[in-house]
Amino acid sequence: MSPTTLAGLLIGLLLLSAFFSGSETALMSLNRYQLRHKARQGHRGAMLAERLLQRPDRIIGLILLGNNLVNVLTASLVGAVTMNLGGPAAFAIGTFGVTFMILIFAEAAPKTLAALHPEQVAFPASMVYYPLLKIVYPFVWLTNMAANGVLFLFGVRAGETKLQALTREELRTLVHEAGGRISGRYQQMLLSILDLGQVAVNDVMVPHNEIVGIDLDDDEDEINRIIRTSEHTRLPVYRDTIDNVIGVLHLRRLANLAQREVDKARIESLVDEPYFVPESTPLSTQLVQFQRRRLRIALVVDEYGDIQGVVTLEDILEEIVGEFTTDPADADEDIISEGNGSYLVDGTTNIRDLNRLQKWEMPTDGPKTINGLILELLETIPEPGTCLEIEGYPVEIVTTDGTRIRSVRIGPRNLPA
Repeated sequence: MSPTTLAGLLIGLLLLSAFFSGSETALMSLNRYQLRHKARQGHRGAMLAERLLQRPDRIIGLILLGNNLVNVLTASLVGAVTMNLGGPAAFAIGTFGVTFMILIFAEAAPKTLAALHPEQVAFPASMVYYPLLKIVYPFVWLTNMAANGVLFLFGVRAGETKLQALTREELRTLVHEAGGRISGRYQQMLLSILDLGQVAVNDVMVPHNEIVGIDLDDDEDEINRIIRTSEHTRLPVYRDTIDNVIGVLHLRRLANLAQREVDKARIESLVDEPYFVPESTPLSTQLVQFQRRRLRIALVVDEYGDIQGVVTLEDILEEIVGEFTTDPADADEDIISEGNGSYLVDGTTNIRDLNRLQKWEMPTDGPKTINGLILELLETIPEPGTCLEIEGYPVEIVTTDGTRIRSVRIGPRNLPA
């Protein structure tokens, strides 16, 4: 053969080797979830790639069969030519030269390109491999039989691969890594949804001492005042204390309130049966329960059956989308900036709300309020002026009332060096 023919043949073999090497890396580097998404959208290259990757042993066998065949032919061609031209010395130089060319042009460069742009390489290659696999399947089958036999000796069983389900933490990582593809607001909402199963109703409920309801032991003027000024559409109805709850009143049933006063008998006849939930119920479970029962409010009880608070559908939705029913002025009254990086915080402030509003990292795996957290750490009711540090945040007790901490001052976090 003429030198031109030999050079063309050598270049063609190197290109084939580069194709096999690069496409192997590209197929194995594909994001399986993006691949499935594109396949479901009807992308032909993605559909063929997904089918090929269902049996990776077959496509790997095909690629290795073609790649090794091409590399052997390349080495044999160069060896024969150099031996005829210059004997053993030329053969040694030719062997070194072809090894270098295969390493650079048929392995390193195409594999790097494929790793950087897997879809652009894998999808066109799949259109070649899919029909080629059917043509040379007997040879691939023999290769796989031998390879699978070796794996069988080590306890490995080859078969179809399935897309593995992602764990909650893996999904969180995917959402974080979405970057500019998902706005920060939507990212936070998705992360909140993933965390619903880790948050219990007692983390978001209105505590026992803050429940607004109708006490039938009050006089009718007081009851009518509560109904007129209530910010809620559903109110618990009880006698003497919330522990003696009778039911839940939907204020829309009092449509004629503007025309005449509402008496106790009418209220008692309109209440719905109370719905009780354990305080440890995950928010994800409670959300489903609200949907199934077509309810929007539940009374939270502890292991002894005592009422600990009230949780509503709005409380759960606010865990996902953030505050939307609370007057911003209320939050400003609980957390007051002092202008020097410190904040004056009400002792009843919920720690989860504080972390969300201030982007802090106070511990939430114990008490639910600042007051409870400090009392747990100190195991006593501190005097005003007492200082401590919680997770790097300097905390100063500002006021107490003998039984609880009324307000604290929290300074900027001291990060470890």
